[in-house]
Amino acid sequence: MLSSLVLAAVALIPGVFSAPSGFLPQLGDLLHGEKTNAIQARQGGYFWSSWSEGGGTFRCNNGAGSAYSVTWQTSGGSSGFVCGKGWSPGGNRAVKYEGSYNTTGPGYLSVYGWTRNPLIEYYIVDAHGDLLPNEPWTEKGNFTFDEGTYTVYTSTRVNKPSIVGTTTFQQYWSVRTEQRVGGTITTGKHFEEWANLGMRLGGHDYMILATEGYTSGSTMSNGTSSFTLG
Repeated sequence: MLSSLVLAAVALIPGVFSAPSGFLPQLGDLLHGEKTNAIQARQGGYFWSSWSEGGGTFRCNNGAGSAYSVTWQTSGGSSGFVCGKGWSPGGNRAVKYEGSYNTTGPGYLSVYGWTRNPLIEYYIVDAHGDLLPNEPWTEKGNFTFDEGTYTVYTSTRVNKPSIVGTTTFQQYWSVRTEQRVGGTITTGKHFEEWANLGMRLGGHDYMILATEGYTSGSTMSNGTSSFTLG
């Protein structure tokens, strides 16, 4: 196993992350299950995370400061990625961002994060491509505040990659009804509304402004994005 110091030093080098290159596969095994690639690092007060699985080309560029950019093309089978910048730990925060997002096929632009005890993967989606989740969504309700109107969903992933390895866990979703690219996402408001619906979070792990693309059935994803956190 590479030491955390060596991994951080490698991951701090701005550049391209492509899959399936085999780059640091053991780190991916530890962070998000087998047959994956993953990089995580701290840089200038921000936390960088890049994860992928399967074939395809995922060029996640860890830019200077709070910036990052992505170009991607998934392939058939289990193919996808999530990458972005944010904070570790996550939690209640006004996430301000600006940039561009262009996609075809399944994918999301979101504040994305994890909690432990319980293990929850969560998304606050501001924009998206095709909404083709690989697990059924259950609608829980909706809410409106000064940042927009969001519909809330839950889903369950069974024996899938997570921050603690391959396991079964819940996903929480807030999906904006009118898509946008740029603005402020106040995470605490979503956490409060989820709690009102009986959706309990655990202790916060990392949280990033994420770009995600993946293959769902025969529908593949491609696109570009570029963002800077405020």
